[in-house]
Amino acid sequence: MTHLTGNERAKYVQNMFTRIAKRYDLMNRLMTGGQDVRWRKRVIELARLNESASLLDLGTGTGDLAREALAQFPQAKVVAADFTLEMMRVGRQTGPLNFSTADALQLPFDDSSFDAVVSGFLMRNVIDLQTALMEQHRVLKPGGRIVILDTTRPGRNILSPFIRLHMHYVIPMLGGILTGSQDAYRYLPETTEGFVTAEEMAARMSNAGFREVGYQRFMFGTIAIHWGER
Repeated sequence: MTHLTGNERAKYVQNMFTRIAKRYDLMNRLMTGGQDVRWRKRVIELARLNESASLLDLGTGTGDLAREALAQFPQAKVVAADFTLEMMRVGRQTGPLNFSTADALQLPFDDSSFDAVVSGFLMRNVIDLQTALMEQHRVLKPGGRIVILDTTRPGRNILSPFIRLHMHYVIPMLGGILTGSQDAYRYLPETTEGFVTAEEMAARMSNAGFREVGYQRFMFGTIAIHWGER
């Protein structure tokens, strides 16, 4: 799947998330041992919102990050945006959110619209990482915050064989059992290993115009949260 490029890859990703939407959240809990809930709380903390803040949750999926933001800041103005309609349909079953259809490479929002833009497991799926970062920079207000939660390519260490076993065998097996789409969960390790390192992501963010860029790794170096300011 990772050999796909351009619009062909974008269509594959959209179709893949359509197929797994109903079990997407369950698989996230199982794959991370429930740690993804804690990471999302951390993302919203790093966004530094207040009760009147405006937030864009980009690549929202079923809306987990948007709901976490509203749990912490009930009066915030939150937009939950994604380009896969089925993910948002599944999200609506959990409760109402301000969902919006949006392509990360051409956001349908005005310049300087949001105090913060957050994303969870979006960036490794976009077909043009730099354009996606520049679009998020564009829609942020001056001083606004970007926070990115995603997989990252881990360095080699004593745990590398176990990480590889988990990613290439355990995750696809679970995905096949729970969603009937094993190929979708082969895509995860492939895109993780083909994605930029945490250091490279920080450099890309700086090149897109963000300042005060930082990051923190989790789960044996396979997950990272990056943040920065416009």
